[in-house]
Amino acid sequence: MLLNYLKIALKVMTRHKLFTFISLFGISFTLLILVLITSALDHTFGPYYPETKLDRTLSVTMGSLTSESNGNSSGPLFSPWFFNKYVKSMKTPELISLSSFHNPLQVFKGERKINMGLKYTDSEFWEILEFDFLEGKPFNKQQEENIEHVAVINERLRNEYFDGFPCVGEYIEADGENYRVIGVVKNVSILRIMPYADIWIPLGHTKTDLYKPSITGTFPGWFSMLLAHEKKDFPKIQSELLKNLENIEFPEGRFKSLLTNASTYGEALARQIFKKEEGNIRPFMLILFSLMTIFMILPAVNLVNINMSRIMERSSEIGIRKSFGASSITLVIQFIIENIIVTIIGGLLSLLLAAIILVLVNQSQIIPDMTFTLNFRIFITSMLIAVFFGFISGVYPAIRMSRLQPAEIIQGGNK
Repeated sequence: MLLNYLKIALKVMTRHKLFTFISLFGISFTLLILVLITSALDHTFGPYYPETKLDRTLSVTMGSLTSESNGNSSGPLFSPWFFNKYVKSMKTPELISLSSFHNPLQVFKGERKINMGLKYTDSEFWEILEFDFLEGKPFNKQQEENIEHVAVINERLRNEYFDGFPCVGEYIEADGENYRVIGVVKNVSILRIMPYADIWIPLGHTKTDLYKPSITGTFPGWFSMLLAHEKKDFPKIQSELLKNLENIEFPEGRFKSLLTNASTYGEALARQIFKKEEGNIRPFMLILFSLMTIFMILPAVNLVNINMSRIMERSSEIGIRKSFGASSITLVIQFIIENIIVTIIGGLLSLLLAAIILVLVNQSQIIPDMTFTLNFRIFITSMLIAVFFGFISGVYPAIRMSRLQPAEIIQGGNK
């Protein structure tokens, strides 16, 4: 039966090529925008290099503080003292890392000005993330504790500072000090905000006092990554952190409450939006789904009008089928499936166009070191969106036509 519906849908599409072009253009353009947005979100928050363990990783990045005067502060604002006292002391995670966000710097080599992003981090950082080392290796726990002047740099910085030559054992200047390069890694996109940097050095070199009692930190901000033994440990990790925060101290004296937890990216964003401790992502996803639906309403309305014209052209066929006993439900299902087939074809065209656009974007390096692709997750998501689009644009014309009487349909549906 589905094969028959497919044949009928293809036959109908070739009957009026202008209507078909308008339908496929509207479908393809709408889905193209959604596919590109989906691809960007997937490559920003999905498990890509070097964050390949996201299925077992939580982070403490954002939070909200309420002051005694009921003022609010939100964002990546916690201090190293806060992380050391309340996060690094946890027992449930397999590994816990403390790092700064990258700090933009400029250094000169001869007359050349070189921009770089510097990140202070610990040895656990290299165990949680899976960097691709082109040369050397990361610094270890002993080098971190001894605050040795060692550094890991990325490929881009090697090319700019050392003219692309092997550089392990060479020295590089950063933030007024010289560091011995012990490793070179493949570049990381700036969209991967937690691992991103051009140079990584041991935590102890920061000019921030890591143990000064204070809830709030200084620029560029700090975060923790927590690697669970298994994903099912997430609730235990979150419960342990909340327990640690039950008797939290506020050394500054101007705060009275704190809202944060160990979270996935989506949960952290949801917590900031809804100001709820659990960071439930479902309302956030509902909002995204609603925005997606609103975005599809206008092209769907246009497609409804086109579908009405298509169905009216088939009035004789529908009238004869109803005369021979075809039920309204059968006709509704047929027309919806036919419309879904059309939108799936439009979805496949949108994927082809998206692939071409992403190749151009990758070649242009608008976002340095970010390579957008259409993977299986994006393909499935795109096809589900196409099916949903086909359903909402086909159900009304199908129901309206199925309710007409055979004699009325055969006469053109004008009564």
